[in-house]
Amino acid sequence: MRILGIDPGTRFCGYGVIETDGYEARALEYGVVRCRNASVPVRLKEIFTGLMEVLERAEPDIAAVESTFSGTNARTALKIGEGRGVALLAAASCGVHVVEYAPARVKKSVVGSGRAHKSQVQHMVRTLLNLPDDDIPEDAADALALALCHMHRLNVPGDG
Repeated sequence: MRILGIDPGTRFCGYGVIETDGYEARALEYGVVRCRNASVPVRLKEIFTGLMEVLERAEPDIAAVESTFSGTNARTALKIGEGRGVALLAAASCGVHVVEYAPARVKKSVVGSGRAHKSQVQHMVRTLLNLPDDDIPEDAADALALALCHMHRLNVPGDG
């Protein structure tokens, strides 16, 4: 199974694709769609185009997208919502089913604590996927963590 994790944003959108048999996983690709310093509509189009390229290249079976969480202020929630909308549209355009996970659930699944710091998520993603020690962009690490979270969910009886 191929799982695409998407960490949505309006300036940077992290993505990570893993392949798994349900127990072990390997990273196929990861990165960040980076937008020019342009208007919001132009940035959203760039994110959509970038995600469409990833979706067409990786051919995932499912996409795991970060959901918004209630602790976010209204302005941040709106920006995250715009990026999420683009991610959901891109996946739907390719016929890819989407599941959503709250940030705390992703962190707990990968690190063991829902309050883990980004550096801890990066470290565990590198460890779990046996990736080189060079820097993985935070947004890409978060996207890979989303994919791993879904993989872990597949192995929980009654949770899938």
